[in-house]
Amino acid sequence: MSDSFCPDCKKHTEVAFDHSAGDTVCTECGLVLEAHSVDETSEWRTFANESNDNDPVRVGGPTNPLLTDGGLSTVIAKPNGAQGEFLSSSLGRWQNRGSNPDRSLILAFRTIANMADRLGLVATIKDRANEIYKKVEDLKSIRGRNQDAILAACLYIACRQEDRPRTVKEICSVANGATKKEIGRAKEFIVKQLEVEMGQSMEMGTIHAGDFLRRFCSTLGMNNQAVKAAQEAVQRSEELDIRRSPISIAAAVIYMITQLSDDKKPLKDISLATGVAEGTIRNSYKDLYPYASRLIPNTYAKEEDLKNLCTP
Repeated sequence: MSDSFCPDCKKHTEVAFDHSAGDTVCTECGLVLEAHSVDETSEWRTFANESNDNDPVRVGGPTNPLLTDGGLSTVIAKPNGAQGEFLSSSLGRWQNRGSNPDRSLILAFRTIANMADRLGLVATIKDRANEIYKKVEDLKSIRGRNQDAILAACLYIACRQEDRPRTVKEICSVANGATKKEIGRAKEFIVKQLEVEMGQSMEMGTIHAGDFLRRFCSTLGMNNQAVKAAQEAVQRSEELDIRRSPISIAAAVIYMITQLSDDKKPLKDISLATGVAEGTIRNSYKDLYPYASRLIPNTYAKEEDLKNLCTP
């Protein structure tokens, strides 16, 4: 039972739900507060000892506007038993004769979903990547190109456009063998093709060092105080004329912050967590070092503490 406001009783009363009729009834006066409501819960119960092969779901997935039939096509499954094999052989033959125009799209969307799941990306990024791939596929210009690199590039562009950027190295780690160079070339190709189609420049979003910082800090296991100090330092670095990539600046700031912490991180570990070469981190740190007093918050390190920073 739950509480709900009853207009007859003029107060909140306990209500009972009649599952057979779909009615919500006040337990004090018997007034039907809601009639023929739809029960949106599952129509079955799943127990731990049940086999995973016994799937009680009787409906398919949601519609997909990017597919020709909206993703609502019927597939004839293979039944069990001798008679089932006979039916499957005849009906299945007719099904295979009809080519599915969306077969390649479905496989591509499935690959994008797998890559996005491995990176922990939200559904909006998956949908955006699917839209980008559908636009490129409609142009008929990706035939003969590395399909894995094209799909990875679509996901990279979607992350940029949704303001949740990922590094090319992170995308490469889930790209089924596509290299960073291949993904980079595919990204440039896709952007060029879509810009020609739209007749205007393609919005990619601006990358900031702060977009990567929290994820890198989490990978390194840094405490909250160090993470907050690094975030503030990265924000202050945007006011300086540091001509380095945002990822390099994020890595250099982490290196600087961890030197002032009791839990110091080796340069090798920072390089592995950020995907930035050790030499690049050193060069970026060299550019940031003269501004250490402006970058490091006073609440994290005092002026005399900055002397503990190693000289580049």
